[in-house]
Amino acid sequence: MKTLVVIESDNGAISDATLRVIGAVSQRGVPVDVLALDAGTANEAARIPGVAHVLSSRCDDDGIGVVTPERLAAQLHAVCTGYALIAAAHRPLVRGAFPRAAALCGSAFLADVISLANEGRFVRGLYAGSVLATVASESALTLATFRASSFAPVERTGGSASIVALDAPPAFDKTQLVEHQSAQQTGHDLSTARIVMAGGRGLASQENMARLGALAGQIGAALGASRAAVDAGYAPNAAQVGQTGKTVAPDVYLAFGISGAIQHLAGMKDSKVIVAVNKDSDAPIFSVADFGLVGDLFETMSELEAHVGARTSP
Repeated sequence: MKTLVVIESDNGAISDATLRVIGAVSQRGVPVDVLALDAGTANEAARIPGVAHVLSSRCDDDGIGVVTPERLAAQLHAVCTGYALIAAAHRPLVRGAFPRAAALCGSAFLADVISLANEGRFVRGLYAGSVLATVASESALTLATFRASSFAPVERTGGSASIVALDAPPAFDKTQLVEHQSAQQTGHDLSTARIVMAGGRGLASQENMARLGALAGQIGAALGASRAAVDAGYAPNAAQVGQTGKTVAPDVYLAFGISGAIQHLAGMKDSKVIVAVNKDSDAPIFSVADFGLVGDLFETMSELEAHVGARTSP
């Protein structure tokens, strides 16, 4: 049975997260189709290696031009026959659409899959990531969201899939989307960055968070933040890492002034290498850190800035 991957785009191009999901489901060794939500994305998707067919649909709201979970769920219900798995990155749109689609299709739904086990089983975290569960779906069709940062992406070019045009799903008139606001993100994508530099309440001000962001940009890292830092107004909501924010698993995670509440650890503890800087030697972040420095975070930042500046100066 085939797999269908829902494509999402960033700034008009297929998102890196989607490429990682295609890489993940390709491990199953079955044909992979993709569902593109606009014509431009469909043409780009046809060039992805390993993709057999591109289903091209228009699910966006005609008045605002934004895809709603309700219309995407209706489209998935219309095309679900013949698929054993429908997958997508664990992002806001599909987090709203997949449970609806699973209900319409009478199918199973799994959220935030972090790896694939033998015999078609899925591995996902429970209890804020403190438990890893291996789940076997008994449904003929399973809809699952994947933690994109846990998988390697496929290439963007090299394939030649055929494009199949679909009829647009009917409008959903029970609710109406009246406004859509997107948080502006600068620098690297936090969800897929190989290096994340995150700041907590210990930074003490928005200016210091901006300073950390500048340092992150110099080393090619994405800027993250704890919920405490976001609640204090030091960083935007889009930068929050944790149980109620984004889940990341970069090659290196550098935490500055983050105490390490369990809610934050749930969003970053799968990072390959964790480096923590905190003046409190008893901070919980040190329990998961591979490298820990007890000291003044501003002195550490100054040392790093000097080192990076020396490397980048002519």
